[in-house]
Amino acid sequence: MLLAGGAYFAKGPLYRQAVTSVRALTEDLQARFLRQLMTADAATSRVLMWQAASRLSQPQVEYRHKGQRDSLTVAAQEDFFTDDGVENLQYLARLENLTPETDYEYRLVSESHASDWHSLKTAGAKTFQCLIFPDSQSSDYSDWENLAQAAARRNPDAAFFINMGDIVDNGEDHTQWQAWFHGVDGIIDRIPFAPLMGNHETYDQNWKVRLPEAYLHYFALPDNGSRDFARYYYDFDYGDVHFMVLNSQWDETEAFKPGLLEEQKQWLQQSAAASTKRWQIVLIHKDVLQYRITKRPERKEGISGLGEAFMPLFDQLGIDVVFTAHLHTYRNRGHIHNFQRDSSGPLYILTGVAGNVRYPGLWVDHALDEKVAPQPETDNYLTLAAEENRLIIKCFLPDGQEIDQAVVEKHDHSPSLS
Repeated sequence: MLLAGGAYFAKGPLYRQAVTSVRALTEDLQARFLRQLMTADAATSRVLMWQAASRLSQPQVEYRHKGQRDSLTVAAQEDFFTDDGVENLQYLARLENLTPETDYEYRLVSESHASDWHSLKTAGAKTFQCLIFPDSQSSDYSDWENLAQAAARRNPDAAFFINMGDIVDNGEDHTQWQAWFHGVDGIIDRIPFAPLMGNHETYDQNWKVRLPEAYLHYFALPDNGSRDFARYYYDFDYGDVHFMVLNSQWDETEAFKPGLLEEQKQWLQQSAAASTKRWQIVLIHKDVLQYRITKRPERKEGISGLGEAFMPLFDQLGIDVVFTAHLHTYRNRGHIHNFQRDSSGPLYILTGVAGNVRYPGLWVDHALDEKVAPQPETDNYLTLAAEENRLIIKCFLPDGQEIDQAVVEKHDHSPSLS
């Protein structure tokens, strides 16, 4: 989050272990930031991306059923880009026609050299659990690393993870991206990642708005059919859940490429209508509510512009859960319909903060808040468990203490909170 006149805090020291975060895969082959990315159908496909220290010859990905000797290979394509004055020798490979609910393993190869094997598991048809991390932007990404790694250790069966936007504090600063990737080392190579774009992904080194070049290059996301906004928003299926990842940055992009808000309204209706999944979940960075700010009496409590634009659509489409972020505070609002508390509407969860940028005492509690994280607020993470007839959402402090739980049940196509 950025207030007028600059960031809440000054840029911190060199991000810990960021530049030296290189994993040697063999004596001759090195790769940085090896990552699995979510695809539209996580049961049958996966995108793999990584950075190399030097240009690779005949780069490929070799993959096989876990523990077996027979394998397949797919060629990796060069996906080079330059940002923040740094050339990224990036590679991308797409694995298609995978078998659902199957354990695979894969490795990177280049000529006669190969990496270690890494795990890859495709989605099944029904139950799963995933991790949800709020804004991870930081002045020093050590808190982010500690939180992400601890959450992954406590949830070894997590099928994938989500980061709710404002992944980094400054979208052009390549050292921050390196620090963020370092924080999820050993996680993002074995389970897929579903990112959201936040407003901080759109800032340049001078804190001016630009197009989110680094974000768009680092994450090859599912195709949304858009001519102007490819990779800005997308949807994917995992188990019996249809996820719709919206982009709240139309204020930032309007001067460069207008139309993001209206385009997404149409797309959201098409995406929801086309899905046959039992559950529908929306992920979006900025929040649906407007909060009063301490010692700012002119700012009134209410519904944000984003909420006014999308909440009626969420009601109309029967969305089950809406996750938001941006305000760096955890709030469970319960179910809201027609801008009022109503069990027939979606469950709204404001996910909190996963980095070290905190706003103690800033927000005045909203009338629609049902549960607020303990104050003064620290970082947190969430888990989402999808079962046949219910979704279970839990929020945890960094030490694993559970601070909230919400359950959405559906036995006859009518969601309710238990």
